[in-house]
Amino acid sequence: MSESEAPGQGVTREGLRGKRPGRHAMTGVNIPRRWRGRRRGEQPMVPPAEFTSYYGKPVISQPVWQAPDIPGYLFLGGLAGGASLLAAGADLTGRPALGRVSKAGAFAAGGLSLAALVHDLGRRARFLNMLRVFKVTSPMSVGSWLLAGYVPATGVAALTALTGRLRPVGTAATAASALLGPAVASYTAALISDTAVPAWHDGYPEMPFVFTGSGAMAAGGLGLLATPAAENVPARNLALLGTAMELAASERMTRRIGMVAEPYSEGRGGAYMKAAKALALLGAAGAALGRRSRVAAALSGAALLAASAATRWGIYHAGMASAGDPKYTVVPQRQRLNGRAPSGGSATAPMPQTAPGRP
Repeated sequence: MSESEAPGQGVTREGLRGKRPGRHAMTGVNIPRRWRGRRRGEQPMVPPAEFTSYYGKPVISQPVWQAPDIPGYLFLGGLAGGASLLAAGADLTGRPALGRVSKAGAFAAGGLSLAALVHDLGRRARFLNMLRVFKVTSPMSVGSWLLAGYVPATGVAALTALTGRLRPVGTAATAASALLGPAVASYTAALISDTAVPAWHDGYPEMPFVFTGSGAMAAGGLGLLATPAAENVPARNLALLGTAMELAASERMTRRIGMVAEPYSEGRGGAYMKAAKALALLGAAGAALGRRSRVAAALSGAALLAASAATRWGIYHAGMASAGDPKYTVVPQRQRLNGRAPSGGSATAPMPQTAPGRP
């Protein structure tokens, strides 16, 4: 009311005549078209909200996992699991050279994977302590018991294959390692997806297929690299199947999770993932076209092994990058809350969980 008006003039039950009630005050940028340009006081005064964190610090605890221990552990576990399946298939189809290579490779990769995990833990006692209980809801507990049973089985299978002694024992060990192999190749996907790291957690539906395909690709690559051309048909088929599975699952995962997939295409993680894709396509093409050439098979196998390793390093670095940037935690949370909030309501984002300190 202006000073020239008498007291009480222009007052109604709805408030001052010509004045907008407080509940209609505009504090944002979503102004109805019919209200725009009426008076200068109706212009938006509050800028669009943006994500924030305390001094730009990460809002989740970053994993303390280190390279090359953890990405090596992820890669070698997948290689071992795929090689055990390939070894069992080689025995069933009468390919002794492929069987020996696959069994030796499974034992070497499984042992090195276990060694990388123990080295990252810092002390052997920490791994042994994880075997004191078995918790089916914990990927780390299940994985520890898998490795504890799997590595000795692959050792027995490899020893009997290389020495030619105790064949019945070797057959039983080969069957046991083949049964455990798929779980060994894929449980690490559940392990990293069970954290609060955005690039890992949001990709949990596809991550097991990425890891399993990558392990099959690596095992097939090992067979192509170290087996005569006359016996490498199962290795070629497994490599092609694993390559197709990994590429398809990776593409689906990155498309589905949206902005959280940015670390898979940018920075260090993106460089590894791009190299992995190029090597996988090159190796698959060589495996499919160079069926009779021993040199082409060996080169294709080396490319497929390198592609599988690059995938694990890329996933590792992408996850670490997403954990260090608060926007990959805050923005998706607000988007999900806005999608669940009722019309006209408001929601407050909950505090995110923290990632575990060890795998």
